[in-house]
Amino acid sequence: EKVPPPMASSKSEKKRKKKKKKAPPDKHVLYQESVQNADYEVANFKKIYKKLRGKSPRHLREDFCGTALISCAWVRKIKEGTAQGVDIDAPTLAWGRERNVAPLGDLAARVELLNCDVLEAREPAADVIAAVNFSYFVFKQRSRLLDYFRAARASLATDGVLILDIYGGPDAQTLQVEDTRYDDFTYVWDQDKYNPITGETVCHIHFRLASGKTMKKAFTYDWRLWSLPEVRDALLDAGFREVTVFWEGTDKRTGEGNSIYRVSTKGDNATSWIAYVAATA
Repeated sequence: EKVPPPMASSKSEKKRKKKKKKAPPDKHVLYQESVQNADYEVANFKKIYKKLRGKSPRHLREDFCGTALISCAWVRKIKEGTAQGVDIDAPTLAWGRERNVAPLGDLAARVELLNCDVLEAREPAADVIAAVNFSYFVFKQRSRLLDYFRAARASLATDGVLILDIYGGPDAQTLQVEDTRYDDFTYVWDQDKYNPITGETVCHIHFRLASGKTMKKAFTYDWRLWSLPEVRDALLDAGFREVTVFWEGTDKRTGEGNSIYRVSTKGDNATSWIAYVAATA
């Protein structure tokens, strides 16, 4: 929809007007525009849950929720859906409450944000607990990862599903910088460190702005790069009865991922891949 141009100002009005300084870019806005596709995530969660449980989910718990963008998309997209976002970072939650939750209007009442460790969140029982953008990689020791998986399992409803995403392949262990251009900025993914003995990795997100300036280390991730078999085994050891992998298909024309995930027991040996892991109790 086109916006009509403003009424022309008189010369005297133009003289009185001061040029406004443009607000500096907000790293959370840039992150949401470049990294997250909340509507797509919600559609995938619903598809995975329905595949495994044969019905539609109602209540989501979004662990490591950050600005709670996915929780907000959930209540918009899921009929009578409710969501709980959990994150340890209070300022980020406050940003999300103001910029994402409040604009929902009446639907905002269906979103609850908790400022606590994900290991402490308990009620209400969730149909879906989601930890995406590889956020659970923050747990570097297997014992801590097991603690999280056990806590998540205890917080699920009877028919609940824990949904994780995971990435891997040889490229995931390679120190490299990858640029992705958007309309008015460039998203830079920087794999800065990798220790093959411990599996620890440090990655950064930088934003190269239209002004020519770079927002360096807007976000930094100090992770352990867990393999899919390690995550699967840990989920089973945490008491989940079944672990299902949803593997991304390949676009025959480009050879790249097609963003369509289906149940698979054998992934293609790509140099870089992303998958969803769903665990049921």
